[in-house]
Amino acid sequence: MKRFHEILLLIGQLNYTWTNTESLLIYLIAGLANVDKETAVIIFLTLNTTRARIELVERLAKMAKTAPERRQEILAVTQQLGKRAKLRNKYSHCVYSFDETGDQASTQLMAIFDSKDTIRYGKIEQIDDAEVARINEAIDQIMKINKAIWSIVERHSFPR
Repeated sequence: MKRFHEILLLIGQLNYTWTNTESLLIYLIAGLANVDKETAVIIFLTLNTTRARIELVERLAKMAKTAPERRQEILAVTQQLGKRAKLRNKYSHCVYSFDETGDQASTQLMAIFDSKDTIRYGKIEQIDDAEVARINEAIDQIMKINKAIWSIVERHSFPR
């Protein structure tokens, strides 16, 4: 059962780290759109997907009024966040299975994959040591993104 608890704790940490970091997009929206934090929160919450929130920040950063160096640093951080979203989404949209001892874990994706003439669903993947290392690396990277966003917010005096 030790592995069972380890994996659940790790997935919880991934989701917490992700949610905490994604919410920092509020400050980028506020600074780039030149609005107060409350307005940025409403905009952020109105967009109901991570992809939409990242796209908004990227589009605001690409506006002509955004200084090129500011644009580049924001696009770099949103690009990194987008890369990490894939793993986070995988673990947020799956069912977990453990053997009777709690040592062998797997995920079953809750998505449909359509091809021209067939349909597949429920892809099963093992959560082995390599995957645990990959999740830990993603958590570390998301924490670095978090610090990078705070640095941008502070350096450019975005509303807080």
